[in-house]
Amino acid sequence: MALIETLPRMAGARNGRDVGFAIGIVAILCILFLPIPPFVIDIGLAFSIALSVLILMVALWIQRPLDFSSFPTILLIATMLRLSLNIATTRVILSHGNEGTNAAGYVIGGFSSLVMSGDFVIGIIVFSILLVVNFIVITKGSTRIAEVGARFTLDAIPGKQMSIDADLSAGLINEKEAQLRRRELEEESSFFGSMDGASKFVRGDAIAGLIITGVNVVGGIVIGYARHDMDLGEAAEVFVKLSVGDGLVTQIPALIVSLAAGLLVSKGGTRGSADQAVMGQLSAYPRALYVAAMLLTILSLLPGLPMLPFLSLAILMAVVGYVIPMRQNRRAAEAETAEKHKQAQKEEDERNSVKESLKTAEIELLIGKQLSTKLVVVHQELAFRMGKMRKKFAQQYGFVVPEVKLTDDFAIPGKAYQIRMHGTVVAENQMRVGELMVLLGAKEPPDMPGEEVREPAFGMRAFSVPEMFADDLKRDGYAFADNLSVLLTHLSEVIRNNLPQLLSYKDMKALLDRQDPEYKKLADDICTSHISYPGLQAVLKLLLAERVSIRNLHLIIEAIAEIAPHVRRTEQIVEHVRIRMSQQICGDLSEGGVLKVLRLGNRWDLVLHQSLKRDAKGEIREFDIDPRLLEEFGQEAGKAIRKLIDGGERFAIVTAPDARPYVRMIIERLYPTLPVLSHVEIAKGVEIRVLGSVS
Repeated sequence: MALIETLPRMAGARNGRDVGFAIGIVAILCILFLPIPPFVIDIGLAFSIALSVLILMVALWIQRPLDFSSFPTILLIATMLRLSLNIATTRVILSHGNEGTNAAGYVIGGFSSLVMSGDFVIGIIVFSILLVVNFIVITKGSTRIAEVGARFTLDAIPGKQMSIDADLSAGLINEKEAQLRRRELEEESSFFGSMDGASKFVRGDAIAGLIITGVNVVGGIVIGYARHDMDLGEAAEVFVKLSVGDGLVTQIPALIVSLAAGLLVSKGGTRGSADQAVMGQLSAYPRALYVAAMLLTILSLLPGLPMLPFLSLAILMAVVGYVIPMRQNRRAAEAETAEKHKQAQKEEDERNSVKESLKTAEIELLIGKQLSTKLVVVHQELAFRMGKMRKKFAQQYGFVVPEVKLTDDFAIPGKAYQIRMHGTVVAENQMRVGELMVLLGAKEPPDMPGEEVREPAFGMRAFSVPEMFADDLKRDGYAFADNLSVLLTHLSEVIRNNLPQLLSYKDMKALLDRQDPEYKKLADDICTSHISYPGLQAVLKLLLAERVSIRNLHLIIEAIAEIAPHVRRTEQIVEHVRIRMSQQICGDLSEGGVLKVLRLGNRWDLVLHQSLKRDAKGEIREFDIDPRLLEEFGQEAGKAIRKLIDGGERFAIVTAPDARPYVRMIIERLYPTLPVLSHVEIAKGVEIRVLGSVS
């Protein structure tokens, strides 16, 4: 109901304003034909001057030309107002000019007395100069700028329209933003086209002013001499003063409006008000101000030239050149402080928001109260060593693992720590605070007070003794680690076991962006025609799951490009990539150029081959093995593997290419870090040492 009552009032206010505007236009037209008393002419001339000053101020303070898009219309109205007043003053001058200099109103009389100083010759010269400045300098230059601006703006419309459509298609802008930019483009072309025509108003106004003034002078002298019986000299003095005064009153607003038009069209693409655009750019180079000050100082010292004006300006420019950098530095510091405060406030708001509580750290290390107290003295060393660990992972595996978030959690036992991945606990351990962990392997425990434990990272036999026995352990040749080293080793191994979960889609895209343009284009081609980007990520994750480094990503992209057009299964693509990267895989597993391997016996090779069920095309459809054989294979493989691990050997299991993924699937449940190779993955030139067989 209130809305229904409000709409008529709004419509009434709008209609009243429209009617008032129409009445003003009609009044301007009436002035052309109807006689106007002098006091109304005074009001009209004062309004014309005020309107021209208002137009100039708006042109100075707008941020961009389109903010004053109504300027051509306003220019036409202001020109018509001046011309109608000029005709009205002509009528009064020719009718009542014999009555004196105030016959056409006090505004014209005041200007004739003030500007001409009682001598109409001075007035004629001043009027001529103003006319030349307005017509030849300002108006002609503004017309040329408007003409060229309109031409180039219209020529650039198709390209700008295509750019908007391209941004919309690429998703850089939405439909609403595209509509706004198209509307702005239409307004820009319409504005510059209108300005090209509106500049002709100013030029025509200047010509009309000159003609009207000449007609007033000649006609006034003739009428004064013939009709009012005035002497020729008296008639010339009176009517020339009135005519030139009228011309000055008309030309001054015309000059102001011409200046506004020039400022508007010359602003071009510069944003900001005129004082910001001009003064900001002129004062942006303090060295230029110093050079200008030095030149003015030299001029002030030359004989025959006045020292005071040149020296004063030199001092002013030097002071401005000194003050501006200080002010800029202060503003920059204030802006930086404000930005930091804003960023801190934003981070604080995000931490306190409900959405922030939904976020989980990719890697988080939670430490109990007592362990935190023990490690607080080496907190800086802990952060430094975790940074080195991330750098080592980047060099070894080819991507940067996320930062480790360190948190004190009093909810867990005081001597314990937990390692979480994406908010899930993947490893935890109870630390013996203040004790050393002696790594035994096949050795006997040292003859010291302590307790036999398991090393958390690899499950090796270990013995925990107080820190006071460190010198004795060194003397007896035992390898040991303190609490910090044990924690970091465990953390490192957990990260290594969870590398696939840490390679995010964003990380993969960053790796592709860092490749050479040729490989980046190759990746884009295969990911748009044969495999998706998530499919490429899956390939990299499967490689990392077996601790195969992706540092040579360009080789991986080449291998995928070779096989992707022919197969679709990710596992088949990975097997081909492994064959192409055999040199790197064998090099990473070798010691001193020798690759130590554990083979499968003939029996297990045959069993695994028979367990692979194939379709009509010869492709593996499923892996079907008897559970009893699977259990037996696990026992025999575990016995052989444990014997070599206890002996400190670093080796890989070698099997047939078709069975390799399934052997890896069985072995990783017993020994997750043990690599499994196929015969075709052993690179040429690699020396092989067979340590035994599972048989």
